[in-house]
Amino acid sequence: MADPKGFLTTGREVARTRPVGERVKDWNEVYVPGSLLPIIGKQAGRCMDCGIPFCHNGCPLGNLIPEWNDYAYREDWSAASERLHATNNFPEFTGRLCPAPCESACVLGINQPAVTIKNVEVSIIDKAWGNGDVTPQPPERLSGKTVAVIGSGPAGLAAAQQLTRAGHTVAVYERADRIGGLLRYGIPEFKMEKSHINRRIEQMRAEGTKFRTETEIGKDIDAAKLRRRYDAVVVAAGATVSRDLPVPGRELNGVHFAMEYLPLANKVQEGDLTVSPITAEGKHVVVIGGGDTGADCVGTAHRQGALSVTQLEIMPRPGEDRNANQPWPTFPMLYKVTSAHEEGGERVYSVSTTHFEGDENGDVQALHLVEVEFKDGKPEQKPGTERSIPAQLVTLAMGFTGTDQANGLVQQFGLALDERGNVARDADFATNVDGVFVAGDAGRGQSLIVWAIAEGRSAARGVDRYLTGASALPAPIRPTDRALTV
Repeated sequence: MADPKGFLTTGREVARTRPVGERVKDWNEVYVPGSLLPIIGKQAGRCMDCGIPFCHNGCPLGNLIPEWNDYAYREDWSAASERLHATNNFPEFTGRLCPAPCESACVLGINQPAVTIKNVEVSIIDKAWGNGDVTPQPPERLSGKTVAVIGSGPAGLAAAQQLTRAGHTVAVYERADRIGGLLRYGIPEFKMEKSHINRRIEQMRAEGTKFRTETEIGKDIDAAKLRRRYDAVVVAAGATVSRDLPVPGRELNGVHFAMEYLPLANKVQEGDLTVSPITAEGKHVVVIGGGDTGADCVGTAHRQGALSVTQLEIMPRPGEDRNANQPWPTFPMLYKVTSAHEEGGERVYSVSTTHFEGDENGDVQALHLVEVEFKDGKPEQKPGTERSIPAQLVTLAMGFTGTDQANGLVQQFGLALDERGNVARDADFATNVDGVFVAGDAGRGQSLIVWAIAEGRSAARGVDRYLTGASALPAPIRPTDRALTV
């Protein structure tokens, strides 16, 4: 236990963000660089080293949180980094992007603000990179077996790194022009600068992982041919089919999926474009969807110079405290204010879009909505509450419905689907096709980054067992696991 009285004497502090007026003028990460280090020791000292650390169960990766909290408190950064990497390949990703279900399960959180687990995590890994503690870990010997990983998001990268370190020759195939999947083009720069991805890719290259960009399996390479070329295949293509909104006016210019809008903004930051073809500059922007992707659209619109930003959500506004049906240590639905929401805009709850209105050129000009209330779990419109709001750019951020089947990957492999339309798999993450495995959102459905990494690590164990008959690789989850965080 780092500080036996820490949870009694020290209050919760979190990373400081840069002033709104400053950060909306650039695309750098919103947090003050280095602001955590002066306080992180005391914050780690609030960890109680519980007899039963529920934070382990709250995290799909099973992170050894009390252990690296203790090391951080003692400023033993090398040991803290080793314990952090023991369960998580990419803590700089999760420390910035994960909604921290571990904190919802923190025992201290029963009657006090939880330990700042996420902030401690990102401090440890940033310190480790700065100290040179993160180095390539190439295998001592090669197995002679080859593996193809389809998709370079967090699940694919985690599986690839684990399998490479196990001695297999691994090639990652990515249909985009850069490695990273939604980490690269779905997450705005102000939430995670892409330098964090770049240095991990260089580490993986030094370990022996090979990367093939601008190669779409099912189009550029036949899936069956790929299977014949490799001893095993891991499908980690994600759940990239965006949920649509089939209402009148959907075809108007200016109505886009979030995953059409956000990647272009990121391409500007990569230097591929001077100006995004879809920009919020000088426009009234409406974001449909109240989740993290919607918040990413809000923050992006602010930086592009939107006249106004309105975010719509069909569900009622969550409370600021746990509901009785979401007791500790479950992951509750709570009202939260992200950095993007701090920057301005309006959030409207319990509303549904009825139709879009356009001008003579076919450009969207307004969005018509109506208030709703839920009865028997279904939204019903409230008569007399119809109204319209100006909208010259609308982004649809309502989640994803499954993996992309248009490219032929599922059909060419002959993969079976489950009742939700995801790729079916067994306890070893194996599909119905011999030697083909699935990890991440492609098999699980839309989920969190920690689940993606946990799935990639677990699928790697299944592949390793398939190739060699046994495996020493860790498997934090099984496909049926739901833990405390769903």
